[in-house]
Amino acid sequence: MVTGIEAAGGGQGNGIRKRSCFCSKEDFLPEESFKSWGNYVHALANTKTRLTDRILARSMDHQELEQMRARSDNQMKKTLNWWDLIWFGIGAVMGAGIFVLTGQAARNDAGPAVVISYFISGVSALLSVLCYTEFSVELPVAGGSFSYLRVELGDFVAYIAAGNILFEYVVAGASVARSWTSYFATLCNHNPNDFRINVPALADNFNHLDPIAVVISILVCIGAALSMKASSRFNSVTTIVHLVVLVFIFITGMTKANPANFTTNFLPFGFRGVLKASAVLFFAYVGFDGVATLGEEIKNPGRDIPIGLIGSMLVTITTYCLLSATLCLMQPYSQIDADASFTMAFQAAGMNWAKYIVALGAIKGMTTVLLANLIAQARYFTHIGRTHMAPPILASIHPKTGTPVNATVIMTVANSLVALFTSLDVLANLLSISTLFIFSLVSLALIVRRYYVTGETSTSDRNKLIGFLTLIVGSSIATAVYWVLSQGWIGYIVTGVIWFAATLGLQLTLKQAKKPKLWGVPLVPWLPSASIAFNVFILGSIDVPSFIRFAIWTLALLVYYIFVALHASYDAARETDRVEAQASQASQATSMEAGTS
Repeated sequence: MVTGIEAAGGGQGNGIRKRSCFCSKEDFLPEESFKSWGNYVHALANTKTRLTDRILARSMDHQELEQMRARSDNQMKKTLNWWDLIWFGIGAVMGAGIFVLTGQAARNDAGPAVVISYFISGVSALLSVLCYTEFSVELPVAGGSFSYLRVELGDFVAYIAAGNILFEYVVAGASVARSWTSYFATLCNHNPNDFRINVPALADNFNHLDPIAVVISILVCIGAALSMKASSRFNSVTTIVHLVVLVFIFITGMTKANPANFTTNFLPFGFRGVLKASAVLFFAYVGFDGVATLGEEIKNPGRDIPIGLIGSMLVTITTYCLLSATLCLMQPYSQIDADASFTMAFQAAGMNWAKYIVALGAIKGMTTVLLANLIAQARYFTHIGRTHMAPPILASIHPKTGTPVNATVIMTVANSLVALFTSLDVLANLLSISTLFIFSLVSLALIVRRYYVTGETSTSDRNKLIGFLTLIVGSSIATAVYWVLSQGWIGYIVTGVIWFAATLGLQLTLKQAKKPKLWGVPLVPWLPSASIAFNVFILGSIDVPSFIRFAIWTLALLVYYIFVALHASYDAARETDRVEAQASQASQATSMEAGTS
């Protein structure tokens, strides 16, 4: 790992250079507030002042694109194009979810109408993709959603999102790694726990150690750290093979199709069941946000990112709808196995050998998801490290590979520890809350970006914007709550009218303060407003204990922020201000000299 973070200009650790092969305190806390206990006590005594300064402080586009990237000293290599991004997007999203979630949704919630559920959840995911696309074209940096929120909603909101991004990616990576073991066991005709080490002394859900999950995580880490272009080629080839397997499953399954299974009792659970299933199936589309973290490595962001992000999502939606229709054509929905739907459907059709094809497809899909997860994870935390909200050792870019080796290795260690011990049953829904929370914030930030510019937007227009956004978010929350508590429909009319009126009011009474330069979301504010409504609605399907755990995790993030991240980022921001002031003075001096001449 490249270690040894030295202060660049005022000792704030804004520059990174190789010093030794050992880590020291300076690698993690190089800021002035942590130079001594006296400094730290002084920083704590000024917590209120610093909190007031940072809680709503917004970054600027040029700071994210130039100054933050400069803190890594070395640059990531621009090696990716739209072709790489399409396969990266598909590989990041299309894992084992189609094999696991489809059977559960069809059997328990939607019946054959699970096809409609996949389409609805796909459209919901596509709305978030559109919001991410505009931001990633305008701000092609490794920070992804963290950078977007820092620019539009401020440091504090971005920090809370960063903590949830950390949790989302660690749990997702660990979950996929353990699932890899499960499907590998299926290929070998074994129970998954046969390949795990049982330790009775440990608590339930933590007592089946999974060394295979750790090994596959380490192998993926090595590839991701050595070369982004090689990783992209591996991902492209593996994802293409995965799609070929899915096409084979589709064609083979259609040879056993019975139209009566699909048309008889198409909506056995009503439209409410379709919506309930769509909330569950939304998570088969999660992972696309990782593409946004590749901004610094893309040759032509204005062209490549929209094609890559939107193209990969359209392929995924189409594939999911076709495969779910195939499953429901092969078997009556009441006979579909909720746990191993495709495997049991082929077995019932007399093709027991097909379960190996399904397992092979799942393993290939999970390998690309694991790779995409780690690549995105490392790049997120490279940029978060640049802001000093996370240890700045994460910000280092290796001079030879052009990849964030430190962040890749450190995040692999975190993933492996969780994957080794944890069954992840308890954490699954908490992961869902974190993901939807971030998607909602990005959609909200896009509306803010279009309608509010500091120093240009008037106070009255700002207050109108806040009011309309409050109504949009409030009506979305009310819709989700009504969904949970009531079987009626009157409430949806009320909340729907409020949402519609607030969005229409936003469009009619406020002029957009900023237009996208290269690519923009169409139908603003309607599409980002709809994205907020969809994401919040899906949040309503998650159980209460998961929200309690989410609150506990957020409280832990707040404690770390008050005692560490606030002071580290405050010092780093002051250093940025000093550098900008010096650059401004130098520019003015140069202009004066030129004028005199």
